[in-house]
Amino acid sequence: MGCLLAIMLLAGPRSAIFFWWLINPNRWDAAFDTFIWPLLGSLFLPWTTLIFVMVAPRGHLSGFDVVWLAFAVIADLVSFFGGGYGGRRQIAPY
Repeated sequence: MGCLLAIMLLAGPRSAIFFWWLINPNRWDAAFDTFIWPLLGSLFLPWTTLIFVMVAPRGHLSGFDVVWLAFAVIADLVSFFGGGYGGRRQIAPY
């Protein structure tokens, strides 16, 4: 199970979300009250959603859990805005 989850994480966070939800839906029910938050999270913030499901079912978020969530938010922001920063030299100046 652990190696398969690692392969899915390398394939992409959305595939890992889908696979983990199929295998263990009770953990997702413990982390979220409704279906709308994991759906929106998988569309807009997939790394943050994955990390939240890993740390939230323990009952509360402790200090180090917040650090993991901060890393996940940074990973989502880098995945959104990293392409624009990397492609800045390809646009010809006026």
